Parts: sequence; structure tokens; C-alpha cells
Amino acid sequence: MPTRRRAAALLGCAYGGRVPIGRDPDVPAVATVGVEEEFHLVERDTRALAPVADAVLGSLPGGSYSTELHQSMVETRTPVCTTLAQLRQAIGELRRQVSEAAAPHGVAIAAAGTLPMAPTRLAVTGGERYRRMLADYQMLVREQLICGLQVHVGVGDRDRAVRLMQRIAPVTPLLLAITASSPFWYTGDDTGYASVRTLVWQRWPTAGTAGPLRSAADYDRVVAQLLQAGVISDPGMIYFDVRPSAHLPTLELRVCDACPSVDAVLLVAAIFRASVGHELSADSAGAPPVLQSDPLHRAAMWRAARSGLADVLVDPAACRPIPAAALLRQTVAELREQFEVSGDWAEVTDLVDVVLRQGSPAQRQRATMMRAGRATDVVDQVIEETASGVPRA
Repeated sequence: MPTRRRAAALLGCAYGGRVPIGRDPDVPAVATVGVEEEFHLVERDTRALAPVADAVLGSLPGGSYSTELHQSMVETRTPVCTTLAQLRQAIGELRRQVSEAAAPHGVAIAAAGTLPMAPTRLAVTGGERYRRMLADYQMLVREQLICGLQVHVGVGDRDRAVRLMQRIAPVTPLLLAITASSPFWYTGDDTGYASVRTLVWQRWPTAGTAGPLRSAADYDRVVAQLLQAGVISDPGMIYFDVRPSAHLPTLELRVCDACPSVDAVLLVAAIFRASVGHELSADSAGAPPVLQSDPLHRAAMWRAARSGLADVLVDPAACRPIPAAALLRQTVAELREQFEVSGDWAEVTDLVDVVLRQGSPAQRQRATMMRAGRATDVVDQVIEETASGVPRA
């Protein structure tokens, strides 16, 4: 496929032309961005998952921190940011504060999709909602020992967010590949995947794509049908790959593993924001979205979960294998105009070089396991990288 035609397909354009950059006057030229990070709580002496979230969060102010399904996890939420520098600072500060709160309990935090250590005991967070989930979903809840990364980008209103859900889907496997950090299951076994968290996550009845929806009313109708069918008990259990936030005027990316490298988190946030910006322009210009079938999208997500950045991904326009590094550089180049508008172009090109040089977290974890042969060394590496935000040299 010729380069221009391929770029047009990837970015939602009609073949043979370029989407005019037109912007809805109600949407800022540079969208806001925020990040939610989930962390495992790990006992310092044994490296087992530690069910002490309530105790750790008890010494932190509300608003930026919360519990998760299991007591061996916590979540942080950055404030709304407009620049990558602000986002970097916020991520680092929240990690520092949670680490300091965890230390008196003999616990460290670890940003990874999974860790190769079992919990000392399974402890689902208290409250009627989580108790009901455990009763309804059984093994899914018990094995939900996984942590993710979510990115929010401001889009102005829910109708716009829903229209963008399908448009943005082709870039999501690449974003998963950048963060893939779960090669090991909590039993210590090497799964053969870069992101086994993805396979675990996809077992939920609402995981995956939402299909072609055109408005917030369409979206709410689907949610109502799922509630009526009894497969979910509340709207918070909508786990689509990309979804409108339930409480913010944002589009939320949900496919990524938790990731120790702050550079990789920033790269994902920047690409997602630029992709949203491009698709907002394309939507305003009346350009049709990429019509990517659900089976192809699932296959592309599987491919990203299988090998991360270490092998090939699925080219979303040509439907062919493409080296992960080539797809990353190609995607960034195609979004250059958006990066220049936000002032991110130079930083993003640097981040691409850094992330490709570092490899995905899954690659680094496997290298440590091959070298040391102990799961505890892998956990120590993730703890160290989470604290510093920088992968081990």
C-alpha cells in the first residue's frame, strides 16, 4: 500500500486524500491529559503481594489515591495536565508519596501488569460492590491480581467521546505493546506472553471493543442492556478498551499494563492524546472512521499481548505483520502535526528512541530471570524501576 494511502487508512481518512485539519471551536487546540496508575503492594522481606491497601492509604489524603478490587493493590490519579512535563512531575510525586506511605508497613510499590509472586493471602477489598463481584464472577475476581494504566484525554463532551471510541481503536494495540509488563503469572511461571494481564482482563464480559456507536445515547443504551441482561451489576463494570469516562469529559484508554518506566507512560499518553486530537479533527471534517473488524482488532490485541515490542505487530491498515519498532516510528511520524501543535514533537521523538532502546518491561523482566533465575530478583527489579521511573541499565 503506498505510504500516503496507508497513512490515510490508519488515521481514518478516505483513500487518496488527507483529512483537513479542522477543529471544533469548543475543543482546545491542546487537550488535557491525565493518568491513573495501579500498583502492587509487595512485602519487602518476602516479595509476596501484601493485602494492606487500607492501611497504606490511611495516611494519605483523599482525592488522588484509592483502593482496588484486591487489598494488595492501590491506584493513583494525576491532576489534569496540559504538558508532558506537568504529567511527568505528577506521576513522580504520586509514586513518591505512595512509596513513603507504604514503607512503615514493610511494603514497596511495583508497577507491572503482574508479578511472579503469590499473595500472602487473598483479600478482596471490603464493601458490598466487591463482595457482590466475588459472588458473581468467582475465579475472575480471585485471579484479578493484575495492574493497569489508564490515560484520560479531554474531549469536551460524551457524544464526542463515544464517536471517537471506534476511530481510536486501531492505535490501541501499539500502546499496549509499549507497556507490556506481565510475562509471569503469580505462580512464577513464564506464560510466553509479554502481557498475560491482557488475557486475564479479556475474560470479563464487557472487555474489548464496544462496536460502532454514534452518540452518548447509543452508549447509554448498551450499558442499560448489559445491566438488564444481568451480566454486570453497575455501569462501573464497563471495561471497554476505550470508553467515555463515567465522571469526566474525557476519553479513557484502558488497554495498557501498569508500567515502571515513566518515559514509556509519557509516550503512551502523548500518542493517545495526539491520536485523539487527529481523530477529533477528522470527525469534525466528516471523514469516515477506519472500519476495522472486531476479529482483526482482537487479533491485533492478541499479537501485542504475545510479544510486546520484541517482535511484530499487526499493521492496522495493511493487515500485515510489521516490526513493532517500525510501526511505532511510523505512527509517531503520521501524528507529527498534532505533536507540533502541542509542543511535544521533539520530546516524543526522544521518548521513542529511549523506549525502543530500553525494550518493553516484559523483555527486561525475562532478561533478569534468565540471568538470576529467581522470581524475587524480578520483583526487586520492578520495585527499583518503579521508584526511580527509569529502567535498570
